[in-house]
Amino acid sequence: MIIRVPASSANIGPGFDALGMAVSRYAEVGFVDHGLPDGARVADEHHPAAIAFARSGGTRPIWVRSDIPMGRGLGYSGAVRVAGAIAAHLERSNRDDVHEQLVAAYDDVLAVTTELEDHADNVAASLFGGVVATAGGRAIPLRMAFDPAVVVWIPSFTTRTDAARAALPAMVSFADATFNIGRVALLIAALGAGDVAVLRMATADKLHQDVRLAQAEPSRIAMQSALAAGAWCSWLSGSGPTVAALCSPERAEAIAAELPAEGAAIVLRIDHAGATVEAS
Repeated sequence: MIIRVPASSANIGPGFDALGMAVSRYAEVGFVDHGLPDGARVADEHHPAAIAFARSGGTRPIWVRSDIPMGRGLGYSGAVRVAGAIAAHLERSNRDDVHEQLVAAYDDVLAVTTELEDHADNVAASLFGGVVATAGGRAIPLRMAFDPAVVVWIPSFTTRTDAARAALPAMVSFADATFNIGRVALLIAALGAGDVAVLRMATADKLHQDVRLAQAEPSRIAMQSALAAGAWCSWLSGSGPTVAALCSPERAEAIAAELPAEGAAIVLRIDHAGATVEAS
């Protein structure tokens, strides 16, 4: 079996550690004794997929294959951890229905991968697909009234999530906290209603993006370029440096063409399926 898990874009602006969006880049995990497909490599004991696999009770060697860039803010570690944890459940399950196996593993996979990641936004989106709200160990996918394109701008430099978090202030003002709570509420309502006109306002943030963008000026320029080209909204994907933007599918290629040449602009879609298990 091959476990296939989408990448993710966390926070979506104001939803720090609470919102994530699954997007159409993928990591795959399988068992080495079933063969090693093209482009795959055996995961050593230090690989995040192997750590999640072992933490979830897995014992066999596994391989990993991925087109999710590492260290760019698209949830590589979260995706491979979800895949590894699912693989462990499949290894020891005696269920005939693979989908039932996956559904039965949801709670354990979310708990283990959240513990390993230290936050649930990436892993919840990769596990369930779509846009997911998460807090207190629970995760709920949002129902969306439309299916936009996601344009991502991926620069050549990387960001360490732990370093990006260490740069954030220990305290925030009451006004900034209230600002973000309002924007998150507005964002969830806008996605559910399909109100694209308010998405730019709804993805504004005062908790983390300015601090992170101060260390990644090219990402700020990319966000501004996406908005100037007609994107509905734009945000720093996770801790960056990748930038994501929502737009109509018809405008996606034109918007991508306007983003800075110093990075790769790619048109993706929201992955609504989340983690899946396929025959090898």
